[in-house]
Parts: sequence; structure tokens; C-alpha cells
Amino acid sequence: NTWRKMASNLSQLAKLPGPNAPKVKAILVASAHWETEAPAVTVAANPPLLYDYYGFPPETYEIEWPAPGEPDLAQRVKRLLTGAGFPNVLEEKSRGFDHGVFIPLKLAFPAADVPVVQLSLVQGLDPKTHLAMGKALAPLRREGVLIIGSGLSFHNMRAFFGADEKAVAAAESFDAWLDATCGEDGDASAREPRLERWATDAPNARA
Repeated sequence: NTWRKMASNLSQLAKLPGPNAPKVKAILVASAHWETEAPAVTVAANPPLLYDYYGFPPETYEIEWPAPGEPDLAQRVKRLLTGAGFPNVLEEKSRGFDHGVFIPLKLAFPAADVPVVQLSLVQGLDPKTHLAMGKALAPLRREGVLIIGSGLSFHNMRAFFGADEKAVAAAESFDAWLDATCGEDGDASAREPRLERWATDAPNARA
């Protein structure tokens, strides 16, 4: 089913950089479940887990995944963003890793032995802002940092568990646009302007 396929894909995440890529020294995750007025990074050495979901079985609130934080990476992220024109990067000292971090990474890195820093999205979700953030952070990829954007392109839970064929068809059309825009076979030169206009140009972007 959908969930087993997703879990299988996530379990292969650590292998995605390829055999010739540098060893993953740390992970930077931008989670769709954390929005702040300005970019924010977790700076704690040992962040707790934040069980930011509701109505699930009791055992889902007992999940453990004790990955360490990486304060030095958090400061590097802050410097890169500041240098790219984001002067008010926030340091989050107490917030834990939300489920957009620990659920996929528990599957991908079950040993929890790679340090992690979480990065927020900026309220308003302006595409140009986040594309600029991505460009600023790109050098980290050459430093052994795996950068992950965590979130689903379709988040209608009722349709997930039901039989809403119309909602599923809408999601599939948007997902096809996303694959064509961001996939390896897409036109790299057209990718950025297409992403900037995703809310108006992508089919069923707000379905």
C-alpha cells in the first residue's frame, strides 16, 4: 500500500547521494511542519522529539530516535543565510525535532548516529524566499551535509484513508507537474521560474 511504499523509499534515503558522494557527516532538514517569521535553526546539542500530531495510537507517542544536534552546523547555516541577505536568522534552543524530521529519518537512519539540524520555513511560504535560502545553503552539500526538504506534496488525510477518487486524481496531476519540474529529466533553466509560479501554474496546486 501507499504507506509501505513510502517507508521502503525512505529506507533507501541514505543511499541517494551515490557511491562517490562524500560520507554524510550531518543532516539539515527543512520541515513543512515548522514556520517562523524569519529562518530559524535548532542549535541544541540534544534536541528532544516533538510529537506534533493528534489522534494516533498511544505507541506513536513513545517513538524514540535520539539523534544528536549539531550546534556548529547550525551556526554555519546561520552564517550562510545571513551572508545571502537574511539578517535575522533565529536560534531555537529548546524546540525538538518535529515528526517531519524524526519519522522519515528514523526509517532512513535508524541508528540515529548522524547529527541533525532542523531549519524552519518562513511564514507566507514565498517561493523566491525559499529558493534563495536553498541557493545560500548549497555549499553544505560539498561539505558532507545531506539537505532534506521534508513534507508531502499532498496532505489531504481524509483522501489518504478514504476513496476520494477526485482528490487522488488532483494530487496525481500536481505530482506529475512536480516531477516534470524538479526531476532529473526536467529543464534546469526553467525550473526556478516554474517553481516561483507553482501556486498559479501547477494543476490543482491548492486542491
